[in-house]
Amino acid sequence: MSKFKVLVTDYEYETLQYEEEVLNEIDAEFLKAQCKTEEDVIEAAQGVDGLLVQYAPISKKVFAALPDLKVVARYGVGVDVVDLEAATEHGVAVVNVPDYCEDEVSDQAFALLMACARKTVLLNNDVKSGNWDFNVGKPIHRLRGSTLGIVGFGKIPRKLAEKAKVFGFEMLVYDPFVEQEVEEEYGVQLVELDELMKRSDYVSVHVPLNEHTKHLIGAEEFELMKESAFIINTARGAVLDEAALVTALDNGQLAGAGLDVTEEEPIAKDSPLLEMDNVIINPHVGWYSEEAQVELQTKAAQGVADVLTGKGAKYLVNQEVVID
Repeated sequence: MSKFKVLVTDYEYETLQYEEEVLNEIDAEFLKAQCKTEEDVIEAAQGVDGLLVQYAPISKKVFAALPDLKVVARYGVGVDVVDLEAATEHGVAVVNVPDYCEDEVSDQAFALLMACARKTVLLNNDVKSGNWDFNVGKPIHRLRGSTLGIVGFGKIPRKLAEKAKVFGFEMLVYDPFVEQEVEEEYGVQLVELDELMKRSDYVSVHVPLNEHTKHLIGAEEFELMKESAFIINTARGAVLDEAALVTALDNGQLAGAGLDVTEEEPIAKDSPLLEMDNVIINPHVGWYSEEAQVELQTKAAQGVADVLTGKGAKYLVNQEVVID
């Protein structure tokens, strides 16, 4: 009989061999499901010691129904699908993988910025429709000397700042939790959000989604932006007020957007954003590379294994939890 039981609540990966390799080392029975609701999770996870979660909701109700649960690992950086307060209340460790895709997401943010700036997607589509006219992309402005505003300044946006510096951007940062020393280290200027929105030619969003950041950027912030400016979001869709973004784009308050994430995923088929030529939308792919996926799956499983074997969690999210 295995020492532990671990369930993958839901997944989109072609193989779970990396998790199996890690969990075999601690003699864990490895179960797999494709849960969509909290009821699905409760039914599938009875008696398990650990959960590996992609999108399934791990709510207060789930924690109450799973008394044997000791650890929840989220595939990814964000843990917005997990009720952290309930986890802590029930003595369940929550772990994530905060360092697996720093290059990938910063690359994606810069790729979207470049595509917006150079009108790459618009011009590609126009050529493929039978036209050959560079004027379709006007106006296009030089990147060097323009201003990039970065909202949030953790590991991923710091990577972005390093890459953008090579292209000659002036950089503004809004993050109330960073120290003044980062200005000199990364060649940025710390400002308040309103000033960043006013001055930036490109705004790249990099904050986690929580009660304080939901719709952090909404109608008031869009009104502050230059009509020539673009907004890039590779964080979470709901950090932007999507309805307000649509209105701002309709009103010409900004030039366009590059979105790797949307409030509803997949995006609703009737979303006005899908009809806008100045909006680029990707299907939440910023995290992905073959290398990052292997790292993600392995580290998530290792987080579960470490908690279950008493080694402690390298990436413990709810630091205040008391684990029996």
